[in-house]
Amino acid sequence: MQLSPSEFILNADNSIYHLNLLPEDIAKTIITVGDPDRVQEVSKYFDTIEIKKGKREFYTHTGTLNGKRISVISTGIGTDNIDIVFNELDALVNIDFHTRKIKAELTKLDIIRIGTSGAIHADIPVDSFLMSEYAIGFDSLLQFYDSGHVQHPEIQKAFMEHTRWFEHKSTPYVVKYDEDLGSKLKSDKILLGFTATNVGFYGPQGRKLRLDTQDNALNGKLAAFRYNDLKITNLEMETSGIYGLSKLLGHRAVSMNCILANRSNGEFSKDPAGSTERLIKYTLEKITQ
Repeated sequence: MQLSPSEFILNADNSIYHLNLLPEDIAKTIITVGDPDRVQEVSKYFDTIEIKKGKREFYTHTGTLNGKRISVISTGIGTDNIDIVFNELDALVNIDFHTRKIKAELTKLDIIRIGTSGAIHADIPVDSFLMSEYAIGFDSLLQFYDSGHVQHPEIQKAFMEHTRWFEHKSTPYVVKYDEDLGSKLKSDKILLGFTATNVGFYGPQGRKLRLDTQDNALNGKLAAFRYNDLKITNLEMETSGIYGLSKLLGHRAVSMNCILANRSNGEFSKDPAGSTERLIKYTLEKITQ
């Protein structure tokens, strides 16, 4: 079936609509970062850079490191942007731009998020690195897709009962990382965690400046939740969407978190840029070994 121009949108130069990229512009190994300025903080370690493109908040550098071709792309903040980035990355490798048809043979991408996060347990140190083994999404992104087969409803049900989840909020969904890709990034420097993906930075993560929240005890409920040996460890804003869409599209994804804040004791990193750079260097070393 040929995809219509209103569904599969291309620019005048035949690049994909939001990312402004051509199929040959991306590698099969992709690093995502939220902040556009962080793209160059990753690509500065490349041996060569062949592509530099940008549009809106989406900036992409593609190059090589130790003979491996890698792309790094900024997503902006939030799972709404993840919906754009991941669908368009998949289109770049799995849709024929000339015939506008899905390819018979599909390509699998390896996608690694390098992001920042806040821990909700006192025993998770600031400046540590955490790999999200599971993610629970408080956004509604995955519920717009036929996604029940990649979710973990038994964990979701237990979580909603534990928190007495407010009925007017989106139904939480739980998804898991890709174990094979995760195994390449593990070491004794990496904690494994269960990440909560929020729809905002302030109220949705329990921060109060001038506005009160619907459930003032929510972060405490998150910290107290247990399902077998799982406990929610940290808060951020993209991982659940990354894991959900990657599984649905047939790609492999892992989220690497630099813990800059500890919400339980009010601590914040004294060197956030340095800690994030160390996670970048660690991740690049692992994926190019």
